[in-house]
Amino acid sequence: MNHLDDISPGQRTRALTMSTVAFTVCFAVWTIFAIIGVQIKNELGLTDTQFGLLAGTPILTGSLSRLFLGIWTDQYGGRIVYVAVMASAAVATFLLTYADSYPLFLLAALAMGIAGGAFAVGVAYVSRWYPKERQGTALGIFGMGNVGAAVTKFVAPFVMVAYGWEMVAQVWAAAILVMAAIFWVSTEDDPVLVRRRAAGSPPESTAMHLSPLKNIQVWRFALYYFFVFGAFVALALWLPRYYVGVYGLDIKTAGMLGAAYSIPASVFRAFGGVLSDRIGARRVLYWTFGVSALCSFLLAYPATDYVVQGIKGPIAFSFAIGLVPFTILTFVLGFFMSLGKAAVYKHIPVYYPDNVGSVGGIVGLIGGLGGFILPIVFGALNDLTGIWTSCFMLLFLIVATAFVWMHLAVGRMERRHLPSLKNLPELPELDGAGQAPPSPTPAVPAKAVPQRT
Repeated sequence: MNHLDDISPGQRTRALTMSTVAFTVCFAVWTIFAIIGVQIKNELGLTDTQFGLLAGTPILTGSLSRLFLGIWTDQYGGRIVYVAVMASAAVATFLLTYADSYPLFLLAALAMGIAGGAFAVGVAYVSRWYPKERQGTALGIFGMGNVGAAVTKFVAPFVMVAYGWEMVAQVWAAAILVMAAIFWVSTEDDPVLVRRRAAGSPPESTAMHLSPLKNIQVWRFALYYFFVFGAFVALALWLPRYYVGVYGLDIKTAGMLGAAYSIPASVFRAFGGVLSDRIGARRVLYWTFGVSALCSFLLAYPATDYVVQGIKGPIAFSFAIGLVPFTILTFVLGFFMSLGKAAVYKHIPVYYPDNVGSVGGIVGLIGGLGGFILPIVFGALNDLTGIWTSCFMLLFLIVATAFVWMHLAVGRMERRHLPSLKNLPELPELDGAGQAPPSPTPAVPAKAVPQRT
């Protein structure tokens, strides 16, 4: 009997709902420096590079922890690991308020970044409650927890202006600790863990869980996630600073406009999961990379003054993306990133059903590293080039690389599974290759052609 046969809809809904709410709280804590980091930067007189390092340090811990947290979830169950992650993050976030120097802030940020590891735990935990044909939708809904970044941008500026950044850290620490307690009492162990315990079977070794990482396909998925998630986190952290620096907005307005990017990049992830289940994850990724490349190209164009030598003398004009077009473009970029995040994780439980934690962990690790590395690089590019849009220039290069690699991989798979395609002439319709063969040959059933990824 399948381990999902005796699970009620109520159990599935409760596991998914509580995991999503918990991830929302974790993500709000994980991105807290997007707001309080601006005030800390002013207090300590930090450069843009130092600010980028501070904002990205929690992302480093959250990223690196995803691999072993995913493995522990496969081995010991998501319920206990999830609670341990939230409790640890609560302690670290509260201790942040005692930091009084840049090195101590970095140390505290490193510790509280464990909150970001909750993603790998949730993916492995939630996927065990759903059959394959519904996992894309379920994981898409779970991924909506990314909206925690928008929660921080909406609420934290007002708390910080009224009571200081220390109060923000204390309130966020209390919230994640309360969430840990609620999660523990309202959820139960996943069906795979229950079945394994009933059978008395030991968990698989760490080496077994790491074996799929030898596949290049896993690392290709990781690059996709480096853009759709890592760049999302990086921009969620960077945009408030960008709005303040480029458009001269105050921190409250910058935080709310930054949320206009974070919200679609989070909420529509569930829609991306539904689309991945219905039309295929690969098609969703093609749309994601194509539109994202266009948006990042437009955003990368710096404000420029032109002088054309006309017939009657010089003609001067300028080009710059205003506040409203910039906000619209980032909204669109966030929307398609949200679809892409769901599409990437649709693949993992289908191809690696017994190693969701480890494979999802390494993909999430690489994606999370993007959220750590990119803010630092954004700051360094600002310091080195003096061009604000340099961050979007880098994002265009990343998404273009992902698009090309995916398309080449898909082409190789098509030629491998349909070798006759390699022998077609350049213009088959002129050589008769497009005509029906003289003798009937059995058609290849559609289901015999493996899905491209």
